[in-house]
Amino acid sequence: MSAAKRSTPPSATSTENAIAQRREARRGVGFGLAAYGIWGCFPLFFALFDGVPAGEILIHRILWSCLFLALVITLMRRWAPVQAAFRQPRGLLPVLGCAVLIGLNWGLYIYAVESQHVLQASLGYFITPLVNVALGMLILKERLSRWQGVAIALALIAILIQLVVLGRLPWISLALAATFGTYGLLRKQVPLDGLSGLFAETTLLLPFSLAALTWLMAQDASHFGIALTNTTLLVVSGVLTTLPLLAFAGAARRLRLSTVGFLMYINPTLQFALALWVFDEPLSLTQLITFVLIWVGLACYSLDAWRGRSTR
Repeated sequence: MSAAKRSTPPSATSTENAIAQRREARRGVGFGLAAYGIWGCFPLFFALFDGVPAGEILIHRILWSCLFLALVITLMRRWAPVQAAFRQPRGLLPVLGCAVLIGLNWGLYIYAVESQHVLQASLGYFITPLVNVALGMLILKERLSRWQGVAIALALIAILIQLVVLGRLPWISLALAATFGTYGLLRKQVPLDGLSGLFAETTLLLPFSLAALTWLMAQDASHFGIALTNTTLLVVSGVLTTLPLLAFAGAARRLRLSTVGFLMYINPTLQFALALWVFDEPLSLTQLITFVLIWVGLACYSLDAWRGRSTR
């Protein structure tokens, strides 16, 4: 056996490894496209609900996500990290913070779709990478590069333009970016993988979800079980929450972080296209200027990330 190994040409081994790496990279890109494609098409899904308030959809999204995640964790035999986390109640405080932030983010997003503010949702997720950079500077005391500073300055100018010209802040965009950006910052302190972490978060939110659902049923205001379409959609919301997370985990394991970062723009780009071409939301010149400034800022940010990866 050892002789056979010695007889294998080193070049053949390196070629096989390169082929395997390319194959894994292609699979990673496929997983990334699936994850961000599903997230980008979420407005189409949430627009299907007929007369169900955003708060009630959020309640069921938490409930059915938790149940479906429990099923997935059981099938994958991944209970060990979850059990370890719940044995240390003090360590659950960051998880609880993550749970509150992701719950707020989900609720805001559903509200944005229902109130026909998909453009604002799109802008929020375009801003999120720049919010991450700003939080890193303010909280983690990270140093900004020149291009990162330019990107954040362009984002601030874009927001000020909306405030001055339109007379209002894009509060949905800012709230979505702030909650998701802060969630990402806090999530780094939780030693759980994406699947286990999301299950822990939804588990902590589950009592509040069940209490709210009980109150709705007592008030005869629940839409669950009334119409087959809405009932099915409420259950499916949990499945659709989990599937892109699993795909994203598959992409993150196989791709460089910078590659995952570039794929991330698929999500808000799809939302932007849906807002204009499916939901017929108006795009004023001021809003277009805002988006262009954000896109230029993201180009600076991406260029900086790419150059940083190249020098490494």
